[in-house]
Amino acid sequence: MTMRRNSPVLALVVLAAISTVGFIDRIVVNVLVEPIKTEFGLTDGQVSLMAMAFTVLNIGVGLVVARFAERVRRLSLISVGTLLWSGATALCGWATGWINLLVARMGVGLGEAIGLPSLQSVIADYFPANKRGTAISVLMLAPPVGAFVGFVGGGYIAQEYDWRFTFLIAALPGFVLAAVAWFLVAEPKRGAHDAVADSDDVPSVMEVLRRLFALPSARNLVIGSAFAAMLGFGVNYFFTSLMMRKFEVGLAEAGLYSGLIASAPAALSVVISGMLGDKLGAKNPAAYALVPAVCLLLGGPIYALAITREDLGALLGLVSIATFLNFGYLGITYAALQNLMHPRMRATCSAVLNVVYGIASALGPILVGYLSDGFAASRGEIDGLVLAMAITGALYVWAGVHYLLAARRYGADLARTTVPTSPAAEG
Repeated sequence: MTMRRNSPVLALVVLAAISTVGFIDRIVVNVLVEPIKTEFGLTDGQVSLMAMAFTVLNIGVGLVVARFAERVRRLSLISVGTLLWSGATALCGWATGWINLLVARMGVGLGEAIGLPSLQSVIADYFPANKRGTAISVLMLAPPVGAFVGFVGGGYIAQEYDWRFTFLIAALPGFVLAAVAWFLVAEPKRGAHDAVADSDDVPSVMEVLRRLFALPSARNLVIGSAFAAMLGFGVNYFFTSLMMRKFEVGLAEAGLYSGLIASAPAALSVVISGMLGDKLGAKNPAAYALVPAVCLLLGGPIYALAITREDLGALLGLVSIATFLNFGYLGITYAALQNLMHPRMRATCSAVLNVVYGIASALGPILVGYLSDGFAASRGEIDGLVLAMAITGALYVWAGVHYLLAARRYGADLARTTVPTSPAAEG
């Protein structure tokens, strides 16, 4: 007798937890930058390569796995991937050298490439289009909640014990959640809530790419969100280091501040923007792009102002406001793009986005790291990092412009893609 339940709430809770654990295992290195840099004698540019190591296998394998996910039981892939990346995270804790650590980070990226592309596809099949903004925004609480656990818990454990022990602890929840997803969550019927009828025919990768990049609204949503992701990963990667260098706070205290700022404001932003998108989008679909556009256009300048403050309290307060605004794109963008996809395009769409965002997330820390190294030659290590982060934060405005462009065409593109035709014809 099967224990699997066809419950939207259960699926959302379990998959959101898996997504959160995945983000913890991905981002926990951010709070460990300083001890790892010190132990292995690295520069900012070199230590930023941990982000690139994660991406190397993640972006390629994810797309291949997603093609299987359009045909097979997605919960099986999610469970296996979660198990694999948790094991690789544990291996990071046993790394005896810099190269060993980079290889282990590649393993984390490989596991997440197997486990994560199907998450949004499953949730999209559990919830109708007019509730996906909220549902996927709940799923996308993973970054802020994961950031809180990773920064606060990781900083405390690293300070009290050792940075390697942080990786070992971070790996444990994934083993449990992999079993829960395998045994308790049922596979939903594909396209159960869509006007476009499901079939066994799986659109090609080129059809998915045409849908994503030929539609003007989708193209600008992808570019804008990728740019915002790149900037966010870049500034967050070094935020703990900034406080330790400039304000001489301890690792645990810096992790606490980073975790609080990256969690509460961001979580509120993700949920509120998703709910606003669903509410306003019922009458005007362009709201799915206008809401994040306004957030990013305001958030970028505020972040640049915040990061240059000489008072820690002022810096933290303004960064909190900027974080609330700059995370407003996250859940609502995924929902908007999933709504434009045919039911058997969604896992592939998520994987393509993971490729784009994976490259962006690797480039962000490298951008800040090498800018910091460059400015440090004339301004010193502290002011060099401040200037690098301020410039990077200000560029959120560029992402906001792409969301404005997306808003102009989203309604027409949505109407075009929800006409009940074949996937190929829609592409």
